Amino acid sequence: MRATVITLADIEEARERVAAVLRRTPLDRSDMFSRLAGRPVALKPEHLQRTGSFKIRGATNKISRLSPGTEVVAASAGNHAQGVALAATQAGLRSTIFMPLGAALPKLEATQNYGATVQLLGDTVDDAIAAARSYAADRRDAVLVAPFDDPHVIAGQGTLGLEIADEAPDAQVVVVPVGGGGLISGVATALKSLPDPPRVVGVQAAGAACMAESLKAGHPVQLTAVSTMADGIAIKTPSGLTLAHVQAFVDEVVTVDEDDISRAVILLLERAKAVVEPAGAASLAAILSGKVGGEGLAVAVLSGGNVDPFLLLNLINRGLSASGRFLILRVQLHDRPGALATLATLVAGMGLNILAVEHHRAGVLLPVEDVEVVLTVETRDPDHRDEVVAEMRSQGFRVDLVG
Repeated sequence: MRATVITLADIEEARERVAAVLRRTPLDRSDMFSRLAGRPVALKPEHLQRTGSFKIRGATNKISRLSPGTEVVAASAGNHAQGVALAATQAGLRSTIFMPLGAALPKLEATQNYGATVQLLGDTVDDAIAAARSYAADRRDAVLVAPFDDPHVIAGQGTLGLEIADEAPDAQVVVVPVGGGGLISGVATALKSLPDPPRVVGVQAAGAACMAESLKAGHPVQLTAVSTMADGIAIKTPSGLTLAHVQAFVDEVVTVDEDDISRAVILLLERAKAVVEPAGAASLAAILSGKVGGEGLAVAVLSGGNVDPFLLLNLINRGLSASGRFLILRVQLHDRPGALATLATLVAGMGLNILAVEHHRAGVLLPVEDVEVVLTVETRDPDHRDEVVAEMRSQGFRVDLVG
């Protein structure tokens, strides 16, 4: 039997319940991202929301309905955990949150600081969800607050759609990151109630495209594994409830790869001075990579900003490389005095900044009279990378591109 979808009235009621808790995140119309995308682009900065993501919306709407003395139970990689922990604490309820063993330390600590008891279990969010369900079923006074498979949670997330409708009535398309589908279910329900609704496009990481596969199959599909840096949307399967909303209200679901996501994270850092986690940047990644059709205003929902600093370092490196800002070269030189200096002089003459140099004599298969030098240099863009390699080869250097 098809799941029953929520209504606009449910979302409007949720708006009243969550209003006192939310932080305003006004839409930002970005000239810079508009130039890059070749169309008007606006950002909905939910990474600036309380707890660093949109999740406080659905958690508050659900928990505001619970009786005193209820133990709130949830499972999450971090964002839902923080939203539930804060909403429960504000309601005077205790909370127990299950998180996967690999959960980012800042998200773990933040969840504890919001007042929750955290239990680490399993390798994925899906493992944590199963443990939370079992824990709640064994306790009379416990209520599971699902990350997406709950109509009250979906209605709470839908309040974001009402805000977009007010702030961007001229939007042609609204682009939303998708994991289990709770956010896009609520946002699309709200937007499709408009007299002239925009298109709604969901974005998944290519390595965790459970909703895209479920739409193809016509029923919830469980992936055997997920592989993406975007842990906030790394879900193996949507629910029947969220799939029903997506089937009813969402126009398209597209995927982006890891380089698309990392480029978007870097651009947000560099150009917008915004720290957005990979899952939150997926919407902008889809727009910038040309996955979202049309020429009118595209609204990108930046759904969260809770990113582990160590992951951010890796993202910066990957993003710079994907954007053509790093060039790693393997150069074969004759092992004689002055050879390395000649190479360095050529690099300097091309105006390149050397970031790292590795000089290898052992452990590489080279003629006895040769050595290998691995250079990491800073370049402007992919075209500049190609120019550098061509120039070095024209000067007689044996060069291989590493990255």
